[in-house]
Amino acid sequence: MKKTMMTAALSVPALMAHAANTPDGLLQAPRADAGGVSAQLTEVGASIKALREDVMPKAEEALKLAAKGEKLTDELKASIDKVLADYNAASGEQKKLQGQIEALETANLDLAQAIAGSGRGKSDRVSAGREMAESDAFKAHIAGGAQGQFKYDPKAAITSVSGDAGGLIWSERDKTPVNLPRRQLFIRNLLNVVPTGSNAVDYSKQVLRTNNAAMTAEGAALPESDYGWEIAQASVKKIGHHINVSEEALADSDQLAGEIDGELAYGTDLAEEAQTLSGDGTGQNLSGLITEATAFSAAAGLPNTDRIERLRLAILQVTLADYAADGIVLNPTDWAAIELMRETAGGAFLFGVPGTAASPALWRLPVVESNTMTAGEWLVGSMYMAAKLYDRQQNEILISTEHDQNFVTGMVTVKSTKRLALAVTRPTSLVTGDFTFA
Repeated sequence: MKKTMMTAALSVPALMAHAANTPDGLLQAPRADAGGVSAQLTEVGASIKALREDVMPKAEEALKLAAKGEKLTDELKASIDKVLADYNAASGEQKKLQGQIEALETANLDLAQAIAGSGRGKSDRVSAGREMAESDAFKAHIAGGAQGQFKYDPKAAITSVSGDAGGLIWSERDKTPVNLPRRQLFIRNLLNVVPTGSNAVDYSKQVLRTNNAAMTAEGAALPESDYGWEIAQASVKKIGHHINVSEEALADSDQLAGEIDGELAYGTDLAEEAQTLSGDGTGQNLSGLITEATAFSAAAGLPNTDRIERLRLAILQVTLADYAADGIVLNPTDWAAIELMRETAGGAFLFGVPGTAASPALWRLPVVESNTMTAGEWLVGSMYMAAKLYDRQQNEILISTEHDQNFVTGMVTVKSTKRLALAVTRPTSLVTGDFTFA
């Protein structure tokens, strides 16, 4: 990359005087004053003062004559005109000299900064500033009176090495943080989710069905069947957590608050998924799908020797309970083991070509891979019909400085909470088991 260097316009007499008397000082050690130009400025200032002292009495005399209605004498008029002309000329010269001083100081400062990086002979590499100062074109410009501006294109390239442009080159900063991985959460999407405005949900649960419907002769009494329901209740439970962070940290990072909100919300949702799938129902825990599901019981006389056979038998068990299974939940490791099964050793895969884009499915049912499911265990069933998830309060993020000693310690508490209830209304539509084979 090339850089064009410019010098300010300098007074011809002043610059020639400096070039003749102190060329080394000008080109190698920039001066801190304007030298002869300053002396000239002092002389002009003295002249202006003298002219002002000369013209003032003449001006007063002229005013008095005018007040009396008398004409100025030719001698007085000529004297005033000459003094005013000299005064105006001196004032113009004063402004010119002041501009030359400023230009000279600017040029010296530019050269000082350029030459400072050259290493003063400590390196074979010539800086752009020193190259310009030692060039014939620049010397000719000085000798010619330095009229106007001087343009120079250095041959020395400006690079990112130390001592050149390296001090001005900064690495960029990507403000988007690299967060820890987040698990995909699927279980909620398998269920029927409805809102509730209460702290508990009561529902009727059928517990008895004695069906005695039969063919009946004309005039004979119909057989009596027996049905029974009982009231069940799903209590709303709270899931949540909090974090303490300093006020300074929140103020100094415009992204931190959003990152904390996202992490807290994810943590709450992750706990919800674990509870929905396998909460044990004790204390404040939900009674999850696996906890409520019916244990696997293989039908007699059918093969039960590997993963895919066992899952087919589980689907059969759901079907025999008069439900239609709509999904299978597996740990990713177990699903990988199934997909890697081959017809023969080294033969084709049982589940199609690996490069084929197809959604995970087994026995005509979609397969949901979830790290929330324990490896070696599985769940098969009519998920949507089996349970309802009641949302009492969506994930809520609140911030407060009033917790504990926060006010005096300058800390802020951020919390995430949600409230929900889970009602597994048809346990027999779910079947759970493992891949342990005798």
